[in-house]
Amino acid sequence: MSGAEEAGRVRGFAAFAPGAARAGRFARSWWGNAWVRALEDTSLDAVPLRRGRRFARLGQVGPITVSPGRFAAPVHGADGGSYRCSVAVEELSGAQWERFLDQVAASAGHVAALLERDMPHELVAAAADAGVPLLPGIGDVEPECDCDAWELPCEHAAALCFQVAWLLDADPFVLLLARGRSEAELRAELARRSVRVGGGGGAGADAGVVAAEVFGAEVAGLPPLPGPVEAAEAVAPLVGAGPAPGVEVAGLVALAADAAARARAALAAGPGGVGEALWPRGGVRADAARWAAGGVDEGARGRLAAAAGATVAELEVAAAAWRVGGAAGWRAAEELWEPEGAELARAEAALEGLGGGWVREANRWSGPGGVQLRWGADGRWYAFSRRGGVWWPAGAGARDPQGALAAAGGSPGPR
Repeated sequence: MSGAEEAGRVRGFAAFAPGAARAGRFARSWWGNAWVRALEDTSLDAVPLRRGRRFARLGQVGPITVSPGRFAAPVHGADGGSYRCSVAVEELSGAQWERFLDQVAASAGHVAALLERDMPHELVAAAADAGVPLLPGIGDVEPECDCDAWELPCEHAAALCFQVAWLLDADPFVLLLARGRSEAELRAELARRSVRVGGGGGAGADAGVVAAEVFGAEVAGLPPLPGPVEAAEAVAPLVGAGPAPGVEVAGLVALAADAAARARAALAAGPGGVGEALWPRGGVRADAARWAAGGVDEGARGRLAAAAGATVAELEVAAAAWRVGGAAGWRAAEELWEPEGAELARAEAALEGLGGGWVREANRWSGPGGVQLRWGADGRWYAFSRRGGVWWPAGAGARDPQGALAAAGGSPGPR
């Protein structure tokens, strides 16, 4: 490898200025948010994550260096010290790179999107089907820091991880470099494969079709959409097949019926109508809450809780949140995040009409009378009431705190 090629495998990025963060979600792109979720799902302690998010927004992370398998940067701590932090990700093997490049080269749309610094869902899904995990999952992000904190990640490494999401937003080639290949290497390989697939572009090559002719042609009518498949039709073959070793027929029937019902709802919703109500973010924990909310027997509740890494009691709270607020209500019950700047000011202003006595922890305000109001990532407020030492969802979300309390049938208590 030449010196220029070697240099392309190490990239440096200037430090983000204080206040470089944007409103709303921490990352803009879906793949940037996938990186953030992998970090948050791996962490066992929300406190260093909140501090790291604040450090990132305040510009306490120095210049970031990206190389195969590693992100690294100095981070300034609250104590005034400077700490060396890094984040390790696994590099792809040679065979995995071959399969990934095959997936990219197989679609002109994938090539164009990647070169325009976009990462289509379809490309990532196709790569995953080929055994190539581009985006990290739980446990795949390995932060390190030379401070003496015991948390993993500590607040300094968390700050670096959050700023890495901003780098990924701007350029998915940063993620590909961390996985082991530079942008120059990938562009050269895609160009080589394009020539090979296109037959070399010689004199006998197909000259193609003039674009004006294609766009000027009359569009053929599309066949009508097939009718929706009823859940009973979907599961009929399973019921007739009888039991099989290691397969619980009733559970398989329930899964098939659920898939058919959601597919029908997606078909009825049309393009752009499929959201978290059908396919929520949150992985197994979200799906377990959705299933439990629909009503399952005691044995199924235990299996769902185990799969979600929760106790049965925790699953019951999650299911109750799903029943009253759907996916957004579940997220309000599960997520603890720190509103800052304009977000926090808006939230505090909305609470002014309820009087005093409210104590904040992140996006949760506990008030008199055993009531808690949580500000969801969807911009809605959710009321919770304390019973048996546990906060239970008390009503559907509303656009303002008063509406959330009214939906819960409660009040903020004496003023």
